[in-house]
Amino acid sequence: MSVMDVTDLYEEFGDDRLPPGQRETSKFPVLSKGGTPKWDRDDWTFTVSGAVDDELSFSYEEFRDLESVTQRQDFHCVTGWSKLDCEFTGVTFPHLTELAGVHDDVTTVMFHALDGYTTNLPLEDCMREEVLFTWEFDGDDLPREHGGPLRVVTPHKYAYKGAKWVDGVEFLTEPERGYWEKRGYSNTADPWAEDRYS
Repeated sequence: MSVMDVTDLYEEFGDDRLPPGQRETSKFPVLSKGGTPKWDRDDWTFTVSGAVDDELSFSYEEFRDLESVTQRQDFHCVTGWSKLDCEFTGVTFPHLTELAGVHDDVTTVMFHALDGYTTNLPLEDCMREEVLFTWEFDGDDLPREHGGPLRVVTPHKYAYKGAKWVDGVEFLTEPERGYWEKRGYSNTADPWAEDRYS
């Protein structure tokens, strides 16, 4: 499978690939709000709900059978580190919206995770090919500590906007805030503007 390089997306947001206040690391640190949740491949379900034409539900195998892409992206953590040139394979956010038929009055997307974590983004910030529901990192299954079986990656936002262990996406017609956003983290999370905290 060919790899699409999207590491130049920073040009939309700032002059430098490494956002201000970030340091590059070759490691992939693990940060989570709590422990790593358990999951069972046979019981796991991914749901699409809210203001859509068709609410959807996928088993793990069904989700992995969806049309997928592999992209080279950069990954920026709000705590100040960035890992460059990550290769993620998964389903693009726009493709999922095509399958569900998102209503015109949707303003906000809420991501839900196995551990109860939530995070929100405006729909317009999600409607990018670089926003992926990914199950593969650098050619291997995404490790559980990094969000496997499935996580969201948002290379134009700090990584807390990319829910680990994601098992659902909800389309809302009114703004709501997720777990960290309710606790003082930035709602916009733009790394090039250093939108770390509200």
